[in-house]
Amino acid sequence: MSETKDTFFDFKLFKRLFKFIKPYKLVFFSLIICVVLLAGLSAAIPKLTEFAIDDSMTNKNPKDFVFYVTLMFAALILQTIFQLLFMYYASWLGQNLVKDVRINLFDHLLSFKMKYYDNSSVGVLITRAVTDMERIADIFGQGLFMIFRDLLTMTVVFGVMLYTNVKLSLIVLIMLPVLLYATRIFQKYMKKAFEEVRTEVSNLNSFVQERITGMKILQLFTRETIEHKNFKTINERHKKGWLKTVWYNSFFFPIAELSASITVGLVAWYGGLNVVLSDTVSQGVLVSFIMFIPMLFSPLRQIADKFNTLQMGMVAATRVFKVLDTTSHIDDSGNQIATSLKGDINFNKVHFSYVEDEEVLKGISFNVNAGETIAIVGATGAGKSTIINLLNRFYEIKGGDILVDGTNINQYTLASLRNQIAVVLQDVFLFADTILNNITLNHPEISEETVVEAAKAIGVHEFISSLPNGYHYNVKERGVMLSSGQRQLISFLRAYVTNPSILVLDEATSSVDSYSEQLIQNATDKITKGRTSIVIAHRLATVKKADKIIVMDAGEIVEQGTHDELLKKENGYYKNLYEVQFLQEKVA
Repeated sequence: MSETKDTFFDFKLFKRLFKFIKPYKLVFFSLIICVVLLAGLSAAIPKLTEFAIDDSMTNKNPKDFVFYVTLMFAALILQTIFQLLFMYYASWLGQNLVKDVRINLFDHLLSFKMKYYDNSSVGVLITRAVTDMERIADIFGQGLFMIFRDLLTMTVVFGVMLYTNVKLSLIVLIMLPVLLYATRIFQKYMKKAFEEVRTEVSNLNSFVQERITGMKILQLFTRETIEHKNFKTINERHKKGWLKTVWYNSFFFPIAELSASITVGLVAWYGGLNVVLSDTVSQGVLVSFIMFIPMLFSPLRQIADKFNTLQMGMVAATRVFKVLDTTSHIDDSGNQIATSLKGDINFNKVHFSYVEDEEVLKGISFNVNAGETIAIVGATGAGKSTIINLLNRFYEIKGGDILVDGTNINQYTLASLRNQIAVVLQDVFLFADTILNNITLNHPEISEETVVEAAKAIGVHEFISSLPNGYHYNVKERGVMLSSGQRQLISFLRAYVTNPSILVLDEATSSVDSYSEQLIQNATDKITKGRTSIVIAHRLATVKKADKIIVMDAGEIVEQGTHDELLKKENGYYKNLYEVQFLQEKVA
């Protein structure tokens, strides 16, 4: 779907949007009825004015005059009522449609592969889910229905004008083509300008989001001045994009006002002469035409104005649907429910690469028996964490098989498989919420009592209770109110309360203090007992207790065995790693 397609209205795009309107069809068609009534009432008021002047004032008939004035007053009241209903329910429809589209988009984002997020800007996605959505709401609240109302009003008004006086109507037509041409040129350039604006808004959001998230790094490396200059550059582009829209508006609207004023002048001149000299035009007709002209020209000017809103909405909708059209989902066609897994794991000649032709895992094979604790060690980039990502099916493997309890993990439903695997990461992510909600993640079957019992079992209840409001303490965004060790403990408790069949500790103790490490080590002993556990190792104590150690280097398994077995290998990879890294910890 092209964002630059030069059409006044993208019917294919609207057809997609209309699918979301279907639940609100009654409101949609009621709005159309309102538009028709408003157009009729708009044309009726000048016509009643004409009758009041010609039939009552000229003939000095006060009774008829009061009658026409009463009808005009009633028409104005009805016009106000229908205008209020129209404005409210047009916006109501837009907001409800956007609510449904946003839910659809968020559900879509929840199921994307991790690879999609690896290659996508968070700021851009936030723009799609928030700012662009508001522009879509404006398609209905301030764009489409407004344009339809104005077009219908113009059609009805001009029809009445032709019926009333053809010659005066032709005079009005003299300036109309000029305004129509100006409107067409205006909408063409405004569409391009708004596409540029939306691009710059996305770039600005992305830039600000990343810099705020990484503010500590910027300050640590004194990048403030450089980033200030970068921000001025991107902000300047954003300003220039908006100024283009201002520039086009500055040209168009004075032309529209001038066209309307010239038309009023021509009608007043020609109609006035006919009133005075030939009496072929009545005073009422002349007054009604002067009232009709703004009704004809103002909607045309407003159409151009509302077209800006419509174009922004269409560009935003195009970008949102581009995300919705993205097929980046892990295949979830498995039909087996993983419940109470024993925990047998088998990697059989597994190949994987994040980037095409750059293998991270080069045909690795290993087995983990149910209830075993294995440790995976190796240098950074060896492929240790990738094994965990593949076990959870965050990425699709390139070749080979991964079996759990003798069943290919592709045959399990994604949700049931991941429910059986709990992961504690080195980089803990906590939401801006209470400790309790960060532990349960709002799981309805995990009660506060269960969390408290689990915390007591692994020895972190005292730490949580010491915080203000205890388990209801709000840790703020990314858990900034807690230390790295405390965040790690919360993450560990989060994994523990799910009672997983398979536990994964990915460098879980690498960034904690010695006190927190001891708590986690005690908890590890408790939770791993009788449960399949995979430990991506950093600390010596965990590695030594493992039933088996898998040593990786450059995407391959170079050694396997227990701690003692691997130390007996002359010039072994693990032995060298132990002597360089782990022996220092032992001495310390």
